[in-house]
Amino acid sequence: QICVVFSEELKCWCRAVIKSSMSCTDNYQTECFLVDYGKYIFVKSEDMRVAVETFMQVPYRAKKCRLYRTKPLTLHVDLCENTSKMIPAKRWDFAAIKYFQNLLK
Repeated sequence: QICVVFSEELKCWCRAVIKSSMSCTDNYQTECFLVDYGKYIFVKSEDMRVAVETFMQVPYRAKKCRLYRTKPLTLHVDLCENTSKMIPAKRWDFAAIKYFQNLLK
């Protein structure tokens, strides 16, 4: 369900998708995904509103995605044979992380 929530951190009203809700001592806390900021936050039930239809027609600025089955690669240089090739790596190195961040920008 899509609604509008007030973010204390951003100090503004944001569009959000409700993920889950839990009861606290005096109110309900709801976990929401902010569709324009790409982050998850918890909000009180009193800081939630029903979205106006025209407000929801603006395209979202953030999308949830996963890197399912994406494997890290590294460049292997063989100095004896004077060749290079991409091979699977055990973890993401700094250059691969920086390259991926630049692609997202």
